[in-house]
Amino acid sequence: MRIREILRRKGDAVATVTPDATVRRLLAVLAEHNIGAAVVSPDGAAIAGIVTERDVVRRMHDRGAALLDHPVSEIMTTEVHTCGPADDVEDLRRTMTENRFRHVPVVDGGRLAGIVSIGDVVKSAIDELESEREHLVDYIQRAP
Repeated sequence: MRIREILRRKGDAVATVTPDATVRRLLAVLAEHNIGAAVVSPDGAAIAGIVTERDVVRRMHDRGAALLDHPVSEIMTTEVHTCGPADDVEDLRRTMTENRFRHVPVVDGGRLAGIVSIGDVVKSAIDELESEREHLVDYIQRAP
């Protein structure tokens, strides 16, 4: 299965915040969309970084509530692993597991084209297994 299949099912919408948005604004975006990460982008197409709920919690532990008024550029991850629509979902699953990250922006032609979470990857694996099971059951039931 390819990443484009996941995007076809879930859609290509990506929650973004600008690098100068406050952490308070980030939290509003995460809550509004019921998500755990946002891509940091100056224009909605280029990727400057990614920021997660975990980033906020860890930095708040160190800095306290004053962090809420600081820009997300202070807490975002700038080395963002991305994938393309034609990439293999199984390869991405391995990469996400080995590197312990849960959100990967999808880039197509140098522009942000979607985002895939570990939940999306796991769901695609479950869907594939269910489809295989149905085919096997159908094959067994048709056997003489």
